[in-house]
Amino acid sequence: MANPASYGFLAPPTVLILLATIGAAAALFRWRAGAALALAASLGLFVLATPACSSWLLSRVEAGLPRDSDLAAAQAIVVLGGGVRAGNGRDIADRLSRLSLERVVFAAEAWHRLHRPVAVSGGAVRPGMASDAALMKAALERDFAVPVRWTEDRSQTTWENAVDTARLLRPDNVATVVLVSQAWHLPRALWSFERVGLKALPWPAPRSAPRLAEIDDFLPSAAALHDSFYALHELIGGLYYRLRH
Repeated sequence: MANPASYGFLAPPTVLILLATIGAAAALFRWRAGAALALAASLGLFVLATPACSSWLLSRVEAGLPRDSDLAAAQAIVVLGGGVRAGNGRDIADRLSRLSLERVVFAAEAWHRLHRPVAVSGGAVRPGMASDAALMKAALERDFAVPVRWTEDRSQTTWENAVDTARLLRPDNVATVVLVSQAWHLPRALWSFERVGLKALPWPAPRSAPRLAEIDDFLPSAAALHDSFYALHELIGGLYYRLRH
């Protein structure tokens, strides 16, 4: 099971569903605090499920990225894994998730522009599954004709991406890398790689635009709630990394 505080039922905004359920159950026993808890959690879910809120949160996360970087100084391109869709072990193979596929496309663009050697980083979610790194390497070489020089297939977190990739690149005297990921993930990744001794430059991934112009921007949607999850995960994760590492 994924860490419940990072990706499970205790992660925001998912935890609000749990709190709303607890509050509703308590209200059945005529506990006024239960009704208040259910109402507050439901309102929180509503707000976080609006594109106006989710786009604002993403833009706050991405505000930590520099606008311009001299990518010519990079010695390598590092692609960070974004997850794997599990197969059934028989006729359906493990596949890269949507996030990982998008990062592979970004990595191919980076290689064609910079022509630097590529490293892929990301371990298997569960024993027996294909690793992010292995699937990204296969996709880059097979579908984009991009050679992959280094494969780091043990890491489970962004911090471990940084630690294990730095260890892999150190023998080749690589000190400056371009990090490839979504814009909302890059601030925490840059901090982690800098912390382990590598100069990290962000690949210019598309940033999130605030959505405040249409009526639909203030109505809830599953996609916006998903975006709020990523934004809150990065905001809380960035603070946690600074306290722990």
